[in-house]
Amino acid sequence: MAKKARTTGTEIAVDQLTALEAAAELAHLAREIARHDALYHAKDQPEISDAEYDALKRRNEAIEARFPELVREDSPSKRVGAAPQLTQFAPITHVKPMLSLDNAFSDEDVQDFVGSVYRFLGMLPDNSIAFTAEPKIDGLSMSIRYEKGRLVHGATRGDGTTGENVTANILTIAEIPKQLPADAPDVVEVRGEVYMAKSDFLALNAQMAAEGRQTYVNPRNTAAGSLRQLDPKVTASRKLKFFAYAWGDMSDMPADTQMGMVEVFRKWGFPVNPLMQRFNSVDGLLGHYRAIGMERPNLDYDIDGVVYKVDRIELQNRLGFRSRSPRWAIAHKFPAEQATTILRGIDIQVGRTGALTPVARLEPITVGGVVVTNATLHNEDYIKGIGLKGEPLREGRDIRIGDTVIVQRAGDVIPQIVDVVLEKRPADAVPFQFPHQCPICGSHAVREEGESVYRCTAGLTCPAQAMERLRHFVSRNAFDIEGLGEKQVEFFFNAQDPSLSIRSPADIFTLQKRQEASLKKLENIEGFGATSVRKLYDAINARREIAFSRFLFGLGIRHVGEVNAKRLARAYRSYQAFERAVLEARPPREGDRNDKGNEAWQELTSIEGIGTIVAEAVVDFYAEPHNREALASLLAEVKPLDEEVQIATGSPVEGKTIVFTGSLERMSRDEAKAMAERYGAKTAGSVSRKTDLVVAGPGAGSKLAKAQELGIEVIDEDAWFRLVGEE
Repeated sequence: MAKKARTTGTEIAVDQLTALEAAAELAHLAREIARHDALYHAKDQPEISDAEYDALKRRNEAIEARFPELVREDSPSKRVGAAPQLTQFAPITHVKPMLSLDNAFSDEDVQDFVGSVYRFLGMLPDNSIAFTAEPKIDGLSMSIRYEKGRLVHGATRGDGTTGENVTANILTIAEIPKQLPADAPDVVEVRGEVYMAKSDFLALNAQMAAEGRQTYVNPRNTAAGSLRQLDPKVTASRKLKFFAYAWGDMSDMPADTQMGMVEVFRKWGFPVNPLMQRFNSVDGLLGHYRAIGMERPNLDYDIDGVVYKVDRIELQNRLGFRSRSPRWAIAHKFPAEQATTILRGIDIQVGRTGALTPVARLEPITVGGVVVTNATLHNEDYIKGIGLKGEPLREGRDIRIGDTVIVQRAGDVIPQIVDVVLEKRPADAVPFQFPHQCPICGSHAVREEGESVYRCTAGLTCPAQAMERLRHFVSRNAFDIEGLGEKQVEFFFNAQDPSLSIRSPADIFTLQKRQEASLKKLENIEGFGATSVRKLYDAINARREIAFSRFLFGLGIRHVGEVNAKRLARAYRSYQAFERAVLEARPPREGDRNDKGNEAWQELTSIEGIGTIVAEAVVDFYAEPHNREALASLLAEVKPLDEEVQIATGSPVEGKTIVFTGSLERMSRDEAKAMAERYGAKTAGSVSRKTDLVVAGPGAGSKLAKAQELGIEVIDEDAWFRLVGEE
């Protein structure tokens, strides 16, 4: 039986989230999705369905879209799959990363995708760009490498960078050629999906049942487990199949389009999907999506959507990649299901920011193969049937305990209640009264004007908030202290013995010293033991030196997610320089239009992606004496290391800060920034003394004037192309 996804305590509508709530939820989502990635990709033991997993990722992407400055370095939008965990298979590093795809869930999402391709390329949406559309196979991604025509290895996707060597098992799949034709390039990496046909899966389960053995859950997990068998004979007995649809490292390209490459694969002997077609319009893509959806029940393999790709490889190269996905492709997923059940109760959870969030407790119901026991109710207004702008939701129907409710698993971090069935409302059901007290500490909860949530007023004296801040500090992409998971943080936070108590980040690093002087030893407490305690101390001590960006992110400053922490670290290089600049920075005086703030403030706000909101949050954090005291205690134990700026190439602009201004004629602004980053440069949104080069197009105004005033080199667009060698 599949398990439900754990809630975060901040599941309110994305457009009603504050930045602090968003940061807290993104931190939870990063952990939760990483856990499901590991269960799915590395252990083949998923706890949730694909639809619920997609809902988790979609919630994450929606929050990131509204708060781009909060995008974390460990964001699921930057990560693919999970690191390989089966030690019996040797690791293989992919020459070119195996990336995941962004998802579309509606016709509007597809229209936005196509529009974004035209916008990025600076082209009018005139249907001149062709796209391919093919079924999205629900299997296991695989990369198969050939050298001089001979199959040399097969590797799983793993975390996108490193996969598992499953060559011996790949060789048992009859559909995969062991030798390519003589005219194939010297190096070929064919990528595709290993899967098990529905008919073969049913036959295997029938055989297992006849032998009195446990049957399998679904074809995808069975295929993945079969491919990871230590004995290739077992893999060979499972009748695995393969569809080729992409490529990795290639010494030469035998075609210049996506469709052409797939046709080459077919000629080389690889199975390719016969439903793949090419279209020049959104209507064509959507029509094919619906046609495949109608055909879905009749296919002998599982699919969960349709993948669209820009056909011309030259355009794919121009569009390039985000951190984890190509800009030139998207997966249009099939919709999730709905079901009805009984609402048995409403619990109030308290998040790191003090937000009180209502969560529905449901009579367990299976929705699309997943057992659902709770659902988000967002906030007080949502329960009452009131929308963000005061408009009626569900035609004004409120939600009451005892109601029969319609539950949907799509587009939210946990399932949401979308409606109630009034005809089945019990006579004794009464409107829900939202509490005005924190259920954790009993403090008064208030709803500020313009907000949709109640917040506990206790701040850090509320255990729920303080504990969540500690969990954030030790989370994977902050200090990443192994052995300090959620249960351990709760134990140390609630410990009454001074030698065990952890109430602040600095307390983590004094734990061992306090324990050495104490008679009450941690290793004698149930659940720990000498080995686990030694490992915990080792993990803590290993973080006494830590990357500046991780240190900054771990502080939990409002609006400073992993991306902004990285931006600040790259800009200032050392924590000492950053702290000096922030303490010196003075924002513009309120009401004085001519005051732009001092030089330190202007330098801070000129960093690409760091606007006044983020800058104010950072300056305010360091202006608070309590925060500086906590920082001093932490810095007595921990040393933030200078940020190492990774240089992409040996280009003339590596490490330089570039500002693009004016109307660019040969590339869009997005394409210009992506090109600069590809050559190892940084881009900034405004000109300052830190700017190395300004690329000015027609109509350049204040930025050009500022550059000339500061004596910064200015070139035009043609000179830029010559400079980076793309003329």
